[in-house]
Amino acid sequence: MTSIDNFEFAHEHRRDVVWMSQNTNTIPMPRAIKDAILRSVEESEYNLYPFKRGLSGLPEAVKEDLGLEEQDVLITNGGIEGEYMATRALLRPGDEVISTDPSFLPIHDQIAMAGARAVEIDIYREDYRLHADWANEAATARSRILLLIDPNNPLGSGYTRSEVRALAEVAKDHGLWVIHDITYRDFNPGHVLASEFYPDKTLISYSFSKGPGLAGMRVGALLGMPDALTPVKKYDTNVLGTNVLAQRAALAALQCKGEWLPMVRDIVRKNQEIIRTAVKKVKGCSLPVFPSMANMFVIDTAQTRVDPDAVEEHLLHDHLVHVRAGGYLSKRFGSRFVRVSFTIPTALCAKFGDAFPKVMEALASAKP
Repeated sequence: MTSIDNFEFAHEHRRDVVWMSQNTNTIPMPRAIKDAILRSVEESEYNLYPFKRGLSGLPEAVKEDLGLEEQDVLITNGGIEGEYMATRALLRPGDEVISTDPSFLPIHDQIAMAGARAVEIDIYREDYRLHADWANEAATARSRILLLIDPNNPLGSGYTRSEVRALAEVAKDHGLWVIHDITYRDFNPGHVLASEFYPDKTLISYSFSKGPGLAGMRVGALLGMPDALTPVKKYDTNVLGTNVLAQRAALAALQCKGEWLPMVRDIVRKNQEIIRTAVKKVKGCSLPVFPSMANMFVIDTAQTRVDPDAVEEHLLHDHLVHVRAGGYLSKRFGSRFVRVSFTIPTALCAKFGDAFPKVMEALASAKP
């Protein structure tokens, strides 16, 4: 069964499935977020187009959340829409973008839409991060952008201040733009923005999908200095604004972030331990990155010789636990791992902890 079929099955059984496949967040959030959505519905706010700039207070709240003052903010349909606008605006056919493998490959698809090419540096090794000297060696006359997904999806590896500074300096030395995808920033208390070191040509992709659990709302933002955002705005086709219910939810989430963020981080820490305990029970499995600085990491299954697609399928159809096979996130290494996300209630994570060793044992014993 294909991954698409698995997702169709998972959506059809949404209330029963343990959703660990898309780094979404199903931890119950403060009531204030839902109340903001319902109040907007009751007031029929959806009858009108939202103000293009964003709901009053939302752009300002995003900047306050990041500790930024001078950047402009584009409110977008999820973080990935902003990255699409940026790649279309900044790239031309034949250009190159320095990125990694593994990575969130849909962004690489956007790069290809512009006729450019993602130069995928192997980071499935060492400390599972992009090193500045590797990026420097990959830079050519065709390079235009350094894509930094931080923390990394799918590995969960995070970058230190000195590492972010070094990568920003490489970009500056070569005259590159930096797209800093900070989708998983909330899970890393020590996260550092590349704009601190290279503000003039850094664009920040911001998402509400993961931390406060608003993936289905499709709301995010793209931030940059005014001059940096000017060329990007030419490719902003979202002239009538972003879903008003999503914006109300996003604003409420920022207003009560002090309530939900410590809770989410605590649950993530507990769930990582549950998964690590389950992985230790399976000979040949390991966690390349632990602890994760995001809400996901990968389980390396290579030594078991078990197909990650089979792991995804059997966990879902036999145990109603949905994880993601690695092929979605790496062309070279996807056959080595499954990705699991753990922003879920701990009782549900325990179901994975029970099911994973059973599935791996059954699949391993079935191999010739």
